[in-house]
Parts: sequence; C-alpha cells; structure tokens
Amino acid sequence: MVTLYFILVLLGTFLVMEGVTWCTHRFVMHGFLWYLHKDHHQVEPGFFEKNDAFFVIFAIPSMLLIAYGTYDHIWWKQAIGFGIMAYGFAYFMVHDVIIHQRFKWFTRSNSTYIRALRWGHKMHHKHLNKEHGESFGMLYVAKKYWDKIRRDKALMAGNRKVEYAPEAD
Repeated sequence: MVTLYFILVLLGTFLVMEGVTWCTHRFVMHGFLWYLHKDHHQVEPGFFEKNDAFFVIFAIPSMLLIAYGTYDHIWWKQAIGFGIMAYGFAYFMVHDVIIHQRFKWFTRSNSTYIRALRWGHKMHHKHLNKEHGESFGMLYVAKKYWDKIRRDKALMAGNRKVEYAPEAD
C-alpha cells in the first residue's frame, strides 16, 4: 500500500511542479532574479547560460528531500524529492533538448503537442525584456497555441506533395 501512495505522491508532485514552475518563471525569473534569466532571452555566446543556475536551484530541494527521506525512513519525503527530480528531467528534455535543441537528439517532430509547445515558447521569447511576457509554463500548452498549430496543419494539408506511384505496365 505504501508503494501506491509513494507513486501517487510522486505523480502529484510532478503535476504540482508545473504550477510551481509557472509561478517561479513569472514572478522570480522575470522578477528579482532576472539578472540570471536575462541571458536566456538575450542570447550571448557560449554553451552555458547564467540561466542554467536554476537547474541547481531546483535540484537542491529535490536532493535534500530524497536524502532526508532515505536517512529518516520517511517515504513521502522521498516521493516528493523524486517527483521534483522527474519534473526536472522532463523540463530538461522538453526545454533544452526539444525546444531549444541545445542537444541535437530530437530535431524534427510533426507532433501537434510538440509544435504547439514550441510555438508557445517562441511567443514567450519574442519578449526580450522581463516585462509583458506570456506562456510561462513548460508542459501545459495554452489553447490558443494548440489552435494555431491545428490551423497551420489544416492549411498545409492542402499543399501536400503527392507521392510517386509507378504506373502499371
């Protein structure tokens, strides 16, 4: 039974992290810690960004919860720590690999979700300063971005190339 609760707490934490990420992005990264996040919007040369410090900021509570949960035999602390870690991994894969392609692992996708996610993030990055931002979440995609991608796909459907079909002899 504890295993089921562990999984439920882990999944619940993962889901709650989207809200935590939205609030942190909107009010902290675009607020008093803009100096760390600024180079993510105003790209500077080099692979690493000051913005990468947020990886460490989010990893610390995760590691502490896992460590203290393990040491004190408190399963729910571990579950929360692993939920934060799972969200961090998803964030890395979506934000750094799929959206910004800092690692060239998955460079092409025709998925409506991935394209809507990329478009929402593109709309976030059209603002070079911390004011007037939009689309602060990571995994949740607002309806207007889904609608835009679906409209684009419908328009493109009319321009599809016809595949070659050899004629019968």
